[in-house]
Amino acid sequence: MTIEALGPWYAWVKAAHLISVVAWMAGLFYLPRLFVYHSGTAPGSEASELFKVMERRLLRGIMNPAMIAAWAFGLALVLTPGVVDWRAGWWHAKMTGFIALTVFHHHLGYARKDLLADERRHSARYWRWMNEVPTLALVLIVVMVIVKPF
Repeated sequence: MTIEALGPWYAWVKAAHLISVVAWMAGLFYLPRLFVYHSGTAPGSEASELFKVMERRLLRGIMNPAMIAAWAFGLALVLTPGVVDWRAGWWHAKMTGFIALTVFHHHLGYARKDLLADERRHSARYWRWMNEVPTLALVLIVVMVIVKPF
C-alpha cells in the first residue's frame, strides 16, 4: 500500500526523517554515558540530583520527540510510492535495527526511572557496554539503506 500524494514530498520527508534520526541517535549515544557517571554517584547527592535533571530533559525533551518523529517520517517514506522494493531483503534488516533501537530506547527509559528512585540496578561497566548498542544498530541500518546488500 502506498499513498500517491506523498510522492512530491519525498525529499522533504526524507530530510525530516534523517534530522529526526540524527537527534534521536545523539540522545541514544549520550544517555547511557550519563548513566555511567550517574551510577558512580552517591544516592541523594548533589551530583546525583543534577544527573536526574539532565537525564529527564534529554529523554523527554529530545529523545522521545525525535524517536516519534523518526518513526512517523519513516512510515511516511515507506508509504511513498517507489521507495521500498518489498521483494528485497535489506528493509527487513533495517527495520530489525530500528526496532532494536526502539527497544533500547525503552530500556533506557526504565533505567532512568530506577536511577530517579536512587536504585542502581546496573553498574557503570554495564552502561559502558550498553553505550555501544546504538553504534552497532546504526552501522547495520546505514549499510542496509545505502548498500542494500540483499
